[in-house]
Amino acid sequence: MGDVLSRFLRYVKVDTPGDERAAENTPSTPCQLDLAKLLFEELEALGITASITENGYVYGKIPANCPSRAAVGFIAHIDVVSSPKGYGVKPQVIKYNGGDLEIGNGAYVSLEDCPALKNYAGMDIVTSDGTTILGADDKAGIAEIMQMAEYVVTHPDFKHGDIGIAFTPDEEIGHGAKLFDVAGFGCDCAYTVDGEELGELSYETFNGAAFTFEIEGKNIHPGSAKGKMINAVAVGADIFSRFPKDERPETTEGREGYYFIMSFSGDVEKCVLEGIIRDHDDKKFEERKAFVRSVFGEFAAIYGARIKFSIRDQYYNCARVIEPKKYIVDYAAEAMKEAGVNPVILPTRGGTDGSSLSFMGMPCPNIATGGHNAHAKNEFIPVPCMQKTVEILLGIIKRFTV
Repeated sequence: MGDVLSRFLRYVKVDTPGDERAAENTPSTPCQLDLAKLLFEELEALGITASITENGYVYGKIPANCPSRAAVGFIAHIDVVSSPKGYGVKPQVIKYNGGDLEIGNGAYVSLEDCPALKNYAGMDIVTSDGTTILGADDKAGIAEIMQMAEYVVTHPDFKHGDIGIAFTPDEEIGHGAKLFDVAGFGCDCAYTVDGEELGELSYETFNGAAFTFEIEGKNIHPGSAKGKMINAVAVGADIFSRFPKDERPETTEGREGYYFIMSFSGDVEKCVLEGIIRDHDDKKFEERKAFVRSVFGEFAAIYGARIKFSIRDQYYNCARVIEPKKYIVDYAAEAMKEAGVNPVILPTRGGTDGSSLSFMGMPCPNIATGGHNAHAKNEFIPVPCMQKTVEILLGIIKRFTV
């Protein structure tokens, strides 16, 4: 089946962008099933008991060959973002010799923006051709889990407890755990392999919600529009202006929450704003949702039924579930140290399937894949970082044996 690099190159070439607009379907895009079927077939080819659902969830089970403290799972997601362009990925392997990393088609990684780049001099680095994202988020995680699985089943002397493997659709639109069969998966805890820079380890995520404003305008000839026209674009701009400039993704960091207007589209007759709310603090999360509702109330008082609004929770901060079983975080940190990697425990400024899965009864911290610049055309991942992640996964498994 090849090594972790060949797997990764194979997976990123399969189109899997999700679609928030079709979130009522699982998967939101039929193309995700193409990779799901490929992964199911590869698990079966390894002799691993596997299953695939009509909704694109892939499960695998490797039975224990020795006593263990718990059954442990490893999870990655199949989908990628749709914007920037997430389909038609053409990966390339570049021998990096230092300095800024030129990718092509106007894309590059500068040492100024990514100081960690200097650590990868002399290494092979995988990028796209600069016209799309790469998809290391999270196809690197998939490749690393698959490579770990191949090692386990081809080395019968490697001691391990029960191991679960799962690949999910639609994580990028906040639905990855929606139909996850926790009971059938049969694991006491799990790890999502969905972080970025090697060594990152998190068990604290944002609370997340998504909201939409729909504005119905009224178009009148501009020559006679006074007092009659309702310009939906202008109303949308007024709504946008209500959100504080210092509470956006580009102006916050660490545990600071934000509002993010992700899209603003339309014309005089109809305009739609789509956004998300993020905050680590439960109380502040509720306050942010209340603020967005108040913005709606303000404009609904002026425009009535011409303004429609919806909001839904996407996931919650999983720290409150994981902290009572902190040993699973400690195991990951110990495995990293054993592999010569310095663990960096930090809050995730985002969410993973593990956020929801933790609240579904399976504590699930997140570990890094080794990638950088997720959701961007200058996304990249060094090959040795993928190899090191496989080593870390195996180290975690060893710590669950008695």
